[in-house]
Amino acid sequence: MALSCDAIIFDLDGVLIDSDAVIKRRWKRWAEDRGIPFEEVEAVNTGRPAIEVIEEVAPHLDPETEIDRLGDEMATDTEGLEAFDGAKALLNRLPQDRWAIATSGRHHTATSRMAHVRLPEPKVLVTADDVDQGKPDPEPYQQAADRLGVGPDRAVVLEDAPAGVESARRAGALVLGVATSTSPSALAEATAVIPHVSALDVRTEEAGLQVDWESREEA
Repeated sequence: MALSCDAIIFDLDGVLIDSDAVIKRRWKRWAEDRGIPFEEVEAVNTGRPAIEVIEEVAPHLDPETEIDRLGDEMATDTEGLEAFDGAKALLNRLPQDRWAIATSGRHHTATSRMAHVRLPEPKVLVTADDVDQGKPDPEPYQQAADRLGVGPDRAVVLEDAPAGVESARRAGALVLGVATSTSPSALAEATAVIPHVSALDVRTEEAGLQVDWESREEA
C-alpha cells in the first residue's frame, strides 16, 4: 500500500540516527549517580522529553538543573552514534520544503548528532525546546506540519516509539512505525510498521509525495 502526502516528518533518534547506545549509557549513568533504579527510567523514557522523565522518576530533584546537565552529556557523547543505512540518501532526495524533523531531544543535542553523522539539517526542526507539551501530546507534529505549511492530515510521520506514534495520530497524521528500538507489537497503532528507514520508497510527483515501503514481515 502506498500513501500520498505533501510532506514527511521524521523523528530523529531511532528513525534517522541509531543513538540507542548513547541514550542508554547517559540515562544509566544519570540514574546511578542519583540512586534511582535504571529500570524505572527505562520504563518511561522512550520517545518522551527528558525533562518529563526526570519529573516522573525524580520529583525531588530540580528538573531544570538536571536537564541542563543531562542535555550537555547527551550532546557531547558520540561513541557508537551513526546514521541508519539509507537515511542520508533519503533526506538528500527529498525537496527541502517537503520534510521536517520533530524530536523529543533538545535542539543542541539534535543538531550535534546530525552534524556528527553528517545528516542534512532540515529547514524545519522541532525539538523539546520549541514546545510546551512533548510527545505523546500532538503539539510537536502539529507544529512541524504548520511550519512546513501543510495540514497534519497531509503528512506522513516516521516514529520508533509508542509515545511518538500517539503524538502523530493525535495530530491527525498518518504514521509508519519503525521497529528499530521497540517491537512491532508496541507500534501497533501505526498505519504500518517497517524495519528501518531504508525500507521506504519515496517518489516526488506533481501532486505531492508517494510513500511506499517494504513491510516488517517482508524484511
